[in-house]
Amino acid sequence: MIILFILCLKKKKKNESLEKISDISSIRRVFELFDSNFFNDEKMLEIVKCAKKFNIPTIRANRKLVGSVNGGLQDPSALIFPLSTKFNYPSLSGIYRPKNDDDIAFMTISLTFHSCCYEIDIYQVLKLGELIKSKQITSVELTRIFIQRLKRYNPILEAVVTYTEELANQQAKGADKLLARGVYLCPLHGIPYGLKDIISVPHYKTTWGSTTFKDQVLNTETWFFAKLVTGLLAYDDIWFGGRTRNPWNIKEFTIGSSSGPAACTSAGMVSFAIGSETVGSMTLPASCCGVAALHLTFGFVGRTGIISLSKSLDPNDLSSRDILLEDHFLVDITKLTVRYVDDAEMEVVHVLESKGVNMVPFKLNYIVDSVQGIVNFTMDVDMLAHFDEWQRSRKDDDCESQSQWPPELHRARIFPAVDHVQVFLIDSFSVDAFIGDATDWERVCMGNLVGMPVIVALALAMAHQPVTDHHKK
Repeated sequence: MIILFILCLKKKKKNESLEKISDISSIRRVFELFDSNFFNDEKMLEIVKCAKKFNIPTIRANRKLVGSVNGGLQDPSALIFPLSTKFNYPSLSGIYRPKNDDDIAFMTISLTFHSCCYEIDIYQVLKLGELIKSKQITSVELTRIFIQRLKRYNPILEAVVTYTEELANQQAKGADKLLARGVYLCPLHGIPYGLKDIISVPHYKTTWGSTTFKDQVLNTETWFFAKLVTGLLAYDDIWFGGRTRNPWNIKEFTIGSSSGPAACTSAGMVSFAIGSETVGSMTLPASCCGVAALHLTFGFVGRTGIISLSKSLDPNDLSSRDILLEDHFLVDITKLTVRYVDDAEMEVVHVLESKGVNMVPFKLNYIVDSVQGIVNFTMDVDMLAHFDEWQRSRKDDDCESQSQWPPELHRARIFPAVDHVQVFLIDSFSVDAFIGDATDWERVCMGNLVGMPVIVALALAMAHQPVTDHHKK
């Protein structure tokens, strides 16, 4: 704001005071951009004078001291995962390896069952992890199957940035050796997966989907299988290598920055994938590609090594909260109150109602005209703080999509700090969960702003899935 004040002043002789500037009209126009034209001319000139003398030197000094490296990774959040008791998933029998590798690729990684009144009833037992646990398939074999599928279908879908075949095989051998010694870690033991390419891994490129950063290597440790496409700086499905396509219809696209994870999971190119969401980045591509996405409550997962778009949208993040997680398998869903809005899938409502869940109609009452406006207000300012150098060096001129981040971050320069901290969204309400269209844009924005997960409760999702066939299509 202050910098723009100075830029609007005409060049004057060194000894000419600001009070004598005749072109006050240009200053007024700048104040109008900040909705601050309630000042009279004298006060506007005084503000400009003080800004030049005090504000700008302080801003420049502060920038040198704490200026953010692109992506906000120079001060990573602490990786603190929530405490929990061991989840009580049952042992299975009667799971056999399919003869066809393609059928193996589409096997589920998790057991789905109905948890009610602390009694577990198994409805579906198709489980990829059981094949590894029972040694019907090795992690090395499974890795080979998925790598072959990645290389076969990626030229069409444009969903993979980097193949990590050597490291994946190395980790698969390690998982098999553990199992040979009788060490079985969990239902995901030895199962390869993909990572959205905003998540850094040592010795491999983390491109953030941008030409500017396409050769970037960040040294942060994690376990992974393949680096999957993210939209440009975690925005939509356009990246420096093209645009990720929808496996159900390759003439269409995936819509959302977790496009690679959604497309690869849908096409059976990975068993599962890890994405991220600030506003719709997981939910929208998952909906387009017909896969389930679990967007956890803000603060439940550490974010070290991940590009930071908006730390303000996770008020408790250092990076995650140290809390005790309840065993979702033991939740009594008959004690939950679930509200449904007018565009809810009534099939879901009826299924949960039949399971004993208390279902109540519900209407969301917003106290702002546009939730998206609040999101833009918050996210764009936060992101610009992490990509200040990218903009100042004019590297945004080389951005693959000039209709995306560049204009958003340009306008972020003139968001007043006073208004930035005065963000309120919705009337308070008390409810365990609510059901509605997860792709409704205002609702997507609202859910992210107030920190709600997308699958509101795992117990509810498990109650619904076994009696439907959506996840099998």
